[in-house]
Amino acid sequence: MLAAFLAAFGYLVEIDSVCLIDQITGERARLIQDAAERSAGVIPGMSFDAEVPACQARFGIWIIPLLFTIITLFFLYNIRVWGLPLVAVASVVVLYTVGTTLIWIFDLSDNNFLLTKLGADGGDVTAAAIQKATNVFVTPDGFMGRFMDIVINQVFPYVVLGALFGTSAGGTSLIKLAVRATRNLRGGPAHAAIVSSAMFGTITGGPVTNVLSTGRLTIPMMRRNGFSKEFAGGVEAAASSGGQIMPPVMGVAAFVLVALTAVPYTKVITAAFLPAMFFFFSIFLAVMFQARRERVVAVGEVPEDLVMARQDWLNLIIIVAPILTILFLLLGSKDASGSGWIGAILPDAVTRTIINSTGDAVSAGWWAVAVLIPLLLLDPETRAKPSKMLASLADGGLLISRLFLLLFAVSIISAFLNESGLTGELTRAVTSWLEQAQSVRLFGYDVQIVGGVYLMLALTCAMLCAILLGMGMPTVPAYVNVALLLGPLLANLGVSFFTAHMFVFYFAVASAITPPVAVAAFAAASITGAEPMRTGVAAVRVGIVMFTIPFIFAWYPELLLIPEAVTITDESGAKALIEGYSGEVEIAALAMLSARLVLALYLVASALARYDRGPMGSVEIAARLGLAVLVMWKTEPVMWFGICVGLAVILVHNVLSRRADERATA
Repeated sequence: MLAAFLAAFGYLVEIDSVCLIDQITGERARLIQDAAERSAGVIPGMSFDAEVPACQARFGIWIIPLLFTIITLFFLYNIRVWGLPLVAVASVVVLYTVGTTLIWIFDLSDNNFLLTKLGADGGDVTAAAIQKATNVFVTPDGFMGRFMDIVINQVFPYVVLGALFGTSAGGTSLIKLAVRATRNLRGGPAHAAIVSSAMFGTITGGPVTNVLSTGRLTIPMMRRNGFSKEFAGGVEAAASSGGQIMPPVMGVAAFVLVALTAVPYTKVITAAFLPAMFFFFSIFLAVMFQARRERVVAVGEVPEDLVMARQDWLNLIIIVAPILTILFLLLGSKDASGSGWIGAILPDAVTRTIINSTGDAVSAGWWAVAVLIPLLLLDPETRAKPSKMLASLADGGLLISRLFLLLFAVSIISAFLNESGLTGELTRAVTSWLEQAQSVRLFGYDVQIVGGVYLMLALTCAMLCAILLGMGMPTVPAYVNVALLLGPLLANLGVSFFTAHMFVFYFAVASAITPPVAVAAFAAASITGAEPMRTGVAAVRVGIVMFTIPFIFAWYPELLLIPEAVTITDESGAKALIEGYSGEVEIAALAMLSARLVLALYLVASALARYDRGPMGSVEIAARLGLAVLVMWKTEPVMWFGICVGLAVILVHNVLSRRADERATA
């Protein structure tokens, strides 16, 4: 409470649009009156809003201790709520910024990485330091800037929506439907876990929450069907983590991505669609091959306790209707929203409101809440005890306060990185090194560095940073930390700014299943009773595409479907399309790319399972992994070689396995 009061007070005193102390003393009114008179004298008809006077009464030098008091108090709260890793990273950034400032003041080093933006401003050191501290309060990168806007305005309706979803029994009904749909597949319960986790995860947006919600039903089902504890936990962890990349609701991190890239949310979910589909398809393949390997048979009949009852169908309406509302408003056109049966049955005022809401993620969220609240009364338990909805809203309020703490730490990281100048210096240093380097020595061999190698090195570096910084940390700070540090570097190497952020975003999500701190896998292990680290390894094996698909859409940005994915900033600073792209979706080329990706995923999933129609030896496993890479190669002769040989390997394997089965049954 004290930290929040101090932060709000400092913001209101320092920001020029408020100037709290001037308001209290009356100085503000006098300055505005003077500004209005001057404006009217110079340009007739201009309002006094044309000139906003600066605050006269400020904290001055005291803003620096005030800032660090607020940071210290909020960090102490953050340790209790989100744990030490997030605060440790934020503290390192703050100490680095302060340290580089002191190094510049006392002239202790001329190393570019130990210099600060403070030195570039020139003038009085004290005045510059006061201005930098003030920036943390009032600029968009500060703790009252864009990240707080995400919590207060953009995420809020979806937090309320997720909290209200928890009131109904829709999650259980969703699992029952998934079991019913997959009962004739070998990996039935595991496939059901994938479907239910994907759909439930797009609502909750949190891997651990998803695992603990759906996993309590799906994991025991997988175990009863013959899957090992580790594999069952790995499937649930991987599928639940995928909920964060599954449109239409992708969690808080997606809204942060919108804020950092300035790409509308509608386009973000469009870009996320195909990669998400391929991710869940790859998990389906992993389950299919594992089911063959472990001789798991189809369930056939749905267990009695999972048979769909009338109430389950009503529960599905409770879940599906709000999601369809979001999709309709986000993807529909304003003309379509105001015409047809909607315009015919609804009052004009309501129709106009719907038209104005079309394409706006925040409005879509609130409309989904408005649709959900009456539908919740279809649930007998909610009708009997409507206070459950109020309890859910209270839980949503607690989650908002937790998100406020989380994004406060993120905003401190962003603000202090911006004031330190580290991001720009890192980009310049790496770009300069890559321009000068001719070759790099790997495993005793000289590898010539060309454009593609530059990019691969940078992408690999970004991947490792995202995974390392994401260990034990929520997705949002893991994504923001690496995006701020390495996003500009990736964009400098020919990847669009949006694609660079999507790349980092994927690996921030993947950190939830990456040992040694795989929080989603550990949550699944708490249900299965399996060894957590083995569950983490199984989750990586099942969800391996989460680690590979970002490299694919970095090389083939057309997979993201939006013009921003193929738009870069050229040397003159102007926007330009990447060479070879028109900015339009080319259906034939996209279909060919998708077919290649399906083949590559088949090869990878079977190799990691060490089983297709039959067991595979080490040579075939290595061959399949290598061929999967060749299938996705950009050079056409190499690509066609990979496709032809890959298909031949699959065909030969199937023929030999069928003959082996015939001999075994003869």
